[in-house]
Amino acid sequence: MSSKLDNFAGLTRRIRKWAKDLGFQQTGICGVDLRDDEKALEQWLALEYHGEMSYMARHGRRRSRPAELRPGTVSVVSVRMDYLPSDAADPETVLNNPDSAYISRYALGRDYHKVMRRRLQRLADRIGDEVGEFGYRVFVDSGPVLEKPLARNAGLGWIGKHTNLINRSAGSYFFLGELLTDLPLVADQPATEHCGSCRSCIDVCPTDAIVGPFELDARRCISYLTIEMRGSIPEALRPHIGNRIFGCDDCQLVCPWNKFARTTGETDFAPRHGLDAATLIELFAWTEEQFLARTAGSPIRRIGYECWLRNIAVALGNAPGRAETVAALRTRASHASPLVREHVGWALFRHGLR
Repeated sequence: MSSKLDNFAGLTRRIRKWAKDLGFQQTGICGVDLRDDEKALEQWLALEYHGEMSYMARHGRRRSRPAELRPGTVSVVSVRMDYLPSDAADPETVLNNPDSAYISRYALGRDYHKVMRRRLQRLADRIGDEVGEFGYRVFVDSGPVLEKPLARNAGLGWIGKHTNLINRSAGSYFFLGELLTDLPLVADQPATEHCGSCRSCIDVCPTDAIVGPFELDARRCISYLTIEMRGSIPEALRPHIGNRIFGCDDCQLVCPWNKFARTTGETDFAPRHGLDAATLIELFAWTEEQFLARTAGSPIRRIGYECWLRNIAVALGNAPGRAETVAALRTRASHASPLVREHVGWALFRHGLR
């Protein structure tokens, strides 16, 4: 028995090295017990904090039971990859300029799903070269997986009061991915929580979506409103969205632990098409063909052109009411989409026009 354990301990060490060679900044191992997190998930769903994300409820307990996603799973390899681009415009400068369009820093470059999935598949292939055929399944925010609790259990960080994962030496600007496997690897110690009495993320949230420490009402979250939601954005929340047209980073920008955040060396995550500091008016002028061409391979593509215009219309309604702003809005006032027309009408009304 001891020789088998020694073999898996050695394999675990090699997996960490292979993952590092593939560009992951950290790798952790954990088991599959998520009973406490399952209870928390069920309470969150009961409060309907998931809004229109019906898949959260539809997947039910499968999300907290990895062995039901990949039968035979006993270990999870959890990895993280930094995404903060070094050459992007300063986020606070963009946020403080109401004529600029703010896009969450994670979405400025290539779609991370594709980048990380390929790397994790290569990691699985390397493990297979070593041990022969084995059972596994790769996830990168692509299935019903509680990735943050798994990463916490694997020692990659703790879940902060804003519900993002925080690493003591790297902040929170990183992506997570998982490799579910039937190999009995050596598990790491879970990370402990270090938010203390800090409530900076709670206080800064523009829409008060962080309703309490470690508790997020997604229905109020700007990331949910601009990315996940497909219908009309509640009018009461529109003024608080400001110039954020895809996601929101405010809770991360104020987190003290992000003084340790590191920029990425991945060229795939570098800003594309000037999206780190583009103006609202220039993005609102994109045709659907331009939108599809310029968001190819980008996380932004998933919201579609209609929601793209919807989001920018709200931001233009929050921008200074100069002639250029009003003129831009009027170009979409008769748009074929009722959703776009509604939000443009709201924005024009904000500037004293009907």
